[in-house]
Amino acid sequence: MAHLFHRLKLRGIIRISVRCKHGPEHWSVMRRKKLPKDKALEHFDEYYGSVFGKQWEEIRESLLIKKNKHIAVINNFSDAERAQSELQCLGAMHLKSMYNVFKENMKDQPKTKSIQSENVQNPMDTVIENTQLADIDSLYPEANTFPSQSLNSEEDEESLIQKTDALQPVKLQSIEADLNEIEIDTSRVIESSVDQCMLHEYVPSTKLKGLDGYILESDYYKFYNKGADFKVDIVKESTLPFPEHLHPFTFERESEATFPYPKRGSTGVSDYYLFDGGSLLPVLALDIKMGDVVLDMCAAPGGKALAILQTLMPRIVIANDVSESRANKIHSVAKQYLYNSSMEKMFCVTHRDARAIEDQDMYNKILVDVPCTTDRHSLHAYENNVFKPARVKERLQLPQLQSDILTNALKLVTVGGIVVYSTCSLSPVQNDGVVQVALKRAWEESDSVMVVKDMSEALSPLQYLYEFANIGSKYGHLVVPTLANNWGPMYFCKIQRVR
Repeated sequence: MAHLFHRLKLRGIIRISVRCKHGPEHWSVMRRKKLPKDKALEHFDEYYGSVFGKQWEEIRESLLIKKNKHIAVINNFSDAERAQSELQCLGAMHLKSMYNVFKENMKDQPKTKSIQSENVQNPMDTVIENTQLADIDSLYPEANTFPSQSLNSEEDEESLIQKTDALQPVKLQSIEADLNEIEIDTSRVIESSVDQCMLHEYVPSTKLKGLDGYILESDYYKFYNKGADFKVDIVKESTLPFPEHLHPFTFERESEATFPYPKRGSTGVSDYYLFDGGSLLPVLALDIKMGDVVLDMCAAPGGKALAILQTLMPRIVIANDVSESRANKIHSVAKQYLYNSSMEKMFCVTHRDARAIEDQDMYNKILVDVPCTTDRHSLHAYENNVFKPARVKERLQLPQLQSDILTNALKLVTVGGIVVYSTCSLSPVQNDGVVQVALKRAWEESDSVMVVKDMSEALSPLQYLYEFANIGSKYGHLVVPTLANNWGPMYFCKIQRVR
């Protein structure tokens, strides 16, 4: 008895380790399951590999680098001159100065190839066809053959004819004669006394449960061809406008230097704002003038709206986003960079659905930076990743959402006003495809007439810093990431309402 007591006492002191189940974030669990970023990379390899060809290899490598290159926009509400001087001491250069230098140099050199070439064959037709075949393979068993596949060659036709000729006529016999030779399966005969209400269990279903609103992958790609029959004038633009008070700084190509975290100036706000270098181009494309009334329809986190405000030209900037939590991010940026409450007369934050804004003829400049697949974010983030299984339908419906927002912007902007559409995606469907659909819808629904600005010539001096994809884009321009300057992706298209 005493021996048993000592054993129990010892067991209370010495705990025997027990193998416990690891949590969902443990490395061993994470290694075994495929993460959303892995699915995103597989999707991009298949899709963008077809679109960009050999260029995709470098774009892919650049996107997988988690930290992209930034550009610094001086905050005019802090100590602007001191901040510019400090950045120049770090080796940063004013983007406007670089643009002007390269523009002068290009005058003495033969013309370089256009950023946007009409001769380049757009690869989307092949992508759409391949995706449709993949959908067929996923929906039907591999053993199924289709007439279109069985008559692909002369040999198949000849073999089919031979098989047809080989068929011999069958001698027909009466049912009464056959009844003596066949065995009837009585187990399948239903007695009349049985309650036949249970037969509903065997009635074939006309709709699969859980597939309401199901979207095929090929439907996403086919969105690119919608509105293809609609024609719109494309007007060349030769100059990229740099507002006088907008001061963006960057390091030269292939430089690995980075900007330090901004200091707070004498007014208590930060010296400069850091964001992706590609994000500045939609702001420049807006061509902000004195007294403009600007709407940023999907503004969070607020970087582009802040850059617009730094031009010191708009009468007011409305920074909108659909959710209150995202609108709060804009408030946070405003608090960090705008020093007093008087700025509220120039800067206003709202949270409305961009598709439902009805402020007709109020805005002469509208930025439409829509929700998209955010390609770089999708390759690194686990939370809030659009490639999560639960968000498949949401991802495939993105082009419809984007076209709804852009269509509304085209109907809201004043005559003579400018709309700039932008995404941080490489997808031609979300880029040129959405622009094409929205232009047609805006004309059908409001009888408004638009022209698209071809900015190839205006952007040419920036080819030293920016890599513009040449994949047969019809309307906009696409900045792709490179190892030399890891900016983007950033697509933007400038549209002007002329009636």
